[in-house]
Amino acid sequence: MAAIIPMGLNGIKGIDANRYATKKTVAQGLLDIALLTSNASQLKYILQVGSKHEFYTLLITLITISIILQVLSSIGSVILGFIFDINHQPHHKRAEILNNLYLGTKTISTVVNVMISVFYSLDVTGNGVPDPITTTLNAL
Repeated sequence: MAAIIPMGLNGIKGIDANRYATKKTVAQGLLDIALLTSNASQLKYILQVGSKHEFYTLLITLITISIILQVLSSIGSVILGFIFDINHQPHHKRAEILNNLYLGTKTISTVVNVMISVFYSLDVTGNGVPDPITTTLNAL
């Protein structure tokens, strides 16, 4: 195991880069699950409201793109976390390429989800469309 910081005089171990990267990847995966759950909830609401929503087609398209990007980045995350070992030189180049693709899908996914938030949160209750917060609270 390669350590980033060698063992010091006080006997404390250094940081294992591979273990850190794996833990970081797992934490990112958990955040991906939270975002996927949020997108699924938004998709459910938009499908229930139907074409009454002012931005129905746009939101369906954006949410679908977001879900596809999340699935692709999750696959990349699994590959980065469990297949590539950054301590082995032959894995470095392929892991770097995959990491750049992963970063690209995450960046695009972030932009898409900001756009979803903007159009999803617009007040359309004046058009006979129920407010999602009121509907959720009434269901409880």
